[in-house]
Amino acid sequence: MRPRSGTGDGEAACPPPYDAVILAGGRAERLGGADKPGALVGGLPLVERVAAAVRDARAVVVVGPTRDMPGVLFTREDPPGGGPVPALRAGLAVVTSPLVVLLAADLPFVVAGHVGALLAAVPGDGAGAVLVDDEGREQWLTGAWRTAALRDALGVYAGRSLRGVLGPLGRVPVRPPVAPGEIPPWFDCDTDDDLRAARERAGERG
Repeated sequence: MRPRSGTGDGEAACPPPYDAVILAGGRAERLGGADKPGALVGGLPLVERVAAAVRDARAVVVVGPTRDMPGVLFTREDPPGGGPVPALRAGLAVVTSPLVVLLAADLPFVVAGHVGALLAAVPGDGAGAVLVDDEGREQWLTGAWRTAALRDALGVYAGRSLRGVLGPLGRVPVRPPVAPGEIPPWFDCDTDDDLRAARERAGERG
């Protein structure tokens, strides 16, 4: 399928009813086991920046340790730190809307406009929509999906790979425009260098 364009700015007009699942239970091995979702970028924890992008959701579900985030539902994967597939199962158990936005907790530059573009791209005859980067690679932790399709897929999947469970599903690729010098929405903070770059782009000094 040909990638659709989307906007990274502003807000989507009247998004359809959806819930959001934010995966925040990883081990952050490349950050020495630090609390990556709690790392500050632009004065806010990463997980709160991501939650702001889905503030129009009926419910925001964070899969990971409980934090002081009023209005957010928390749950844990089994076992804790078991990976994205158990985390997705745990998050979906709380979801009640027909559509669900799936995001990682370490995406400091994903905004409501990206979420709106994903929701608008979910096809009537397919399972969902997923962001693709500028090299055409699908970003599995930045997508919008039909809840029933995810539950059906997980019901017959015994592996540990998120790509393994999402890859076979029919989805529309969404490629948002990225201006020169702009950090794209799929940029994630896996390392200290990533965090440093995100903080500099957010205007932090020192």
